[in-house]
Amino acid sequence: MEVETEKKVHKVTFIQRNGEAVTVDYEPGVTPYHEHGREGSLLDIALNYHIDLQHACGGNCACTTCHVVVKQGEENLSNMEDDEEDRIYMADNLTLHSRLGCQAIVKGDVTVEVVE
Repeated sequence: MEVETEKKVHKVTFIQRNGEAVTVDYEPGVTPYHEHGREGSLLDIALNYHIDLQHACGGNCACTTCHVVVKQGEENLSNMEDDEEDRIYMADNLTLHSRLGCQAIVKGDVTVEVVE
């Protein structure tokens, strides 16, 4: 008997600078990777769905233009690694819930506000 594995689809909501919220369905391993930021990152997902998330450095964790503030689902993002932690302190409007979109990999439902 063949066991069918359950597909995981995550709801990712981006609150844009104009206040408009855009929610997309993200399925890890299915959505194409655009080689900007880490695969499955908020930036990667935004690019796939044509959501404006700036990334002046190409998603290489060398700037802070993809800075977002996590509003819900922080536990559904990858842990912050040292490179991101060092860089995030340079972001304007830094909060305790700030992340770089190019580095934060989505593992579940999440809502973020685009800052830059």
